[in-house]
Amino acid sequence: MLNGPDLLAKVKELGDVSKSELVRSCGYVSSKKDGGERLNYTAFYEALLAAKGVNLAEGSSGKGKPGRSLSYVAKVLFNGNLLVGKAYTSQLELKAGDAFEIKLGKRQIRLVPVGAAEGEE
Repeated sequence: MLNGPDLLAKVKELGDVSKSELVRSCGYVSSKKDGGERLNYTAFYEALLAAKGVNLAEGSSGKGKPGRSLSYVAKVLFNGNLLVGKAYTSQLELKAGDAFEIKLGKRQIRLVPVGAAEGEE
């Protein structure tokens, strides 16, 4: 597989050929289990970008998009409902149909699983 200045030179040399021929000529080919060939377009284009000085991996941890983090804050909705989102129920491994007893304290709400022992809350 060509990379760096060699890859850029080969692409320039080949000129106006099909994408598959370009990838094949630069060596970005692997073999399938059935003996056929697989063209590795992603690896080719990443190497081409790197050869042109574009680094896609810069500043990334390789773990995908960072996403939002949980704030552990909930707000009462306009209709008076209080919503606990899926991220929280997933974290607690709660399933549809799980029941909770609602315990009210001074400006607090506690959800206690039905059938849980008093110290198990």
